[in-house]
Amino acid sequence: MAKQCKYSCDTAAETLEWIKAIADFIKPFSFLINAHVVNFFKDRLWEAVDEDWLQCLSNESVESLLLIPSGIVQDHWPTSLKEFVLTLKSLVYPREQADLKKVFPNFQPTSLNSVLAQGMNLKKKHEVEVLSAIVSSVASAMRADAVIDVGAGQGYLAQVLAFEHQLSVVAIDACSHHGKVTNARAERIKKHYMAQMRKFGSGNQRLNVPQTITCNIMSLETLKSLTTMSSHKGDVEQPKPIEQDLELGLAGRGSSLVLAGLHACGDLSVTMLKTLLECEEVRAVISIGCCYNLLTEEGFTNAQIQYGFPMSCGVKSVNLSLGKSSRDLACQSAERWKSLGKDAGLHNFELHAFRAAFQMVLHKYFPEVGTSPSIGRQGKALRRKQQRKIIESELQAEESTYSDLPQMACNMDEACSVTHSGESEAVNTSGIRSDVDALFTKMSLHTGSTCERTTSTDKYSLFEKFCQSGLCRLGLKPSDNINFHGIWKGVEPYVSLIGIYWSLRAAFGPLLETLILLDRLLFLQEQGDVLESVMLPIFDPAISPRNVTIIAKKPDAGISSHHSSR
Repeated sequence: MAKQCKYSCDTAAETLEWIKAIADFIKPFSFLINAHVVNFFKDRLWEAVDEDWLQCLSNESVESLLLIPSGIVQDHWPTSLKEFVLTLKSLVYPREQADLKKVFPNFQPTSLNSVLAQGMNLKKKHEVEVLSAIVSSVASAMRADAVIDVGAGQGYLAQVLAFEHQLSVVAIDACSHHGKVTNARAERIKKHYMAQMRKFGSGNQRLNVPQTITCNIMSLETLKSLTTMSSHKGDVEQPKPIEQDLELGLAGRGSSLVLAGLHACGDLSVTMLKTLLECEEVRAVISIGCCYNLLTEEGFTNAQIQYGFPMSCGVKSVNLSLGKSSRDLACQSAERWKSLGKDAGLHNFELHAFRAAFQMVLHKYFPEVGTSPSIGRQGKALRRKQQRKIIESELQAEESTYSDLPQMACNMDEACSVTHSGESEAVNTSGIRSDVDALFTKMSLHTGSTCERTTSTDKYSLFEKFCQSGLCRLGLKPSDNINFHGIWKGVEPYVSLIGIYWSLRAAFGPLLETLILLDRLLFLQEQGDVLESVMLPIFDPAISPRNVTIIAKKPDAGISSHHSSR
């Protein structure tokens, strides 16, 4: 039971219609979107949610709650709840991977060899294999002389483009360490390819090696300067004034450039799109954004000339603002929540409950701290340490049988220790750590009613340790006067509601990301015939949920624009 997306973004008018529909839908739910979940107990946030929805979802399994962000409903739910979830889903840009061979001429993805793939996890390998083939296809169609990898990180994409696709590549990143890692890695790869060339008698063949530039691209002008340089001579280790950058130059490599960004953070993706308009040398941009929480937004950040949101005149005319909570929420992935099992889902909900209850501690005993200070991720570290100690104990005693696992899971309090500020988790060099995830999965499968009967005591113990660690992280001295037990008892009747609240709120994540992406696409479409643009999902969402790319080019060669709607 699901509503299919009925909207299109082929034209500026259609894209704006879609944006307006999203704006109309989200306005009544601003209380949910703009909420700070850390204030769940303090502000009694559940009271703003429909009582029928809460009552219904209180009887649902964790698995059903985790499916809400994916737009999956149950037949017995109230009509209004089903309509909410399904309508929201119908407004979200679909994420099924596009048939890329129909979109891009000469699209030929190749499986990376072990040398090029060294250091990549499955997700990164999939992304680089697909995106490098797309960049190669676009660069070929545009007759580009060079590709600039913007926000290159450790150079994975740049190196595949250079060594595998034989493109001239410049890798730009703000981190000098990344530049050094990129260069060192490129040298290792170069040696491998040189050895292969000697082996097969092609020693005279030229190898392309990515050039690196360390530069913090804080503005459109900086990126423009980097794409209009006269001749590139060596690597740049430190950011330099624009006048010095101009002396170094890139354009000597060719007058036709393609910008590519694999999950370029925050405003960087926006800057890439604007550079296409304002820099003659740049002929195409391939941008996959992320970290929407880092976007600057008009009205929410210090006054400046350029903002990351909104980009388009259409969104500005709608008078729609997001705010930091909404931009944070746009980073949520429905695919991630869908893939969580019951145990992982419960664990996530529990951490949210601990953090919200800890906020009650701060509000009552440390009001000077402020609204919602960051305390890092020690909640997850705390649980991981518990799980690891429990499981390693079982391994060392050679007693990790299924019958023992439920009792082992219930003894978390005994195994708990707090990681204080400045301490790091010790890495077990005995090799046991590699078996933890598999054994914890077994433990989760066999956690039964015995553990559920003691969960109240266990949860309070964990909450107290969470608070002690959180206070240390904030540089606050725990006091004997703090009534942790009283605070936990006060919020405990409502702890089960936080998973419901979070699931309903998380459903807006893909919708808010859709809005941000449509704003970027509309900005390009508003330029008229100056640009051709396409938006489509290029990765398998089960592997890489942040899979939507925006590709724009100055009309010379073909990208089929009709693939922008789904």
